Amino acid sequence: MNRPIVNIRKDEYIQMNITDISNISKISSIPQIGGNNTKIGSTDFSDLLNEALDKVNTLQKESTAATESFLSGETDNIHNVMIAGSKANLALQMTIQVRNKVMDAYNEIMNMQI
Repeated sequence: MNRPIVNIRKDEYIQMNITDISNISKISSIPQIGGNNTKIGSTDFSDLLNEALDKVNTLQKESTAATESFLSGETDNIHNVMIAGSKANLALQMTIQVRNKVMDAYNEIMNMQI
């Protein structure tokens, strides 16, 4: 294997290891984006976002139903109630963080100078 030498400073050299990339599988499953194509595959971004928000809403409703069921005495399994609450909380926190990242990206784009 041939190792090229990269000049760092006038008197200092580092040898870089370059590995063979022929063993990497082909990336043919990535959809091509170009032209007027606004969809990736058959799903819009808005559809994906709506599905994710629906899942978060479903988890919140399940948590509320489990809590009400426990408080009314219909069930005595506190573990399932706590797990449902934790799932709902985690999903909501992740949604909030995604929203924050999207807003940060939007603000950064809006502040770019053209």
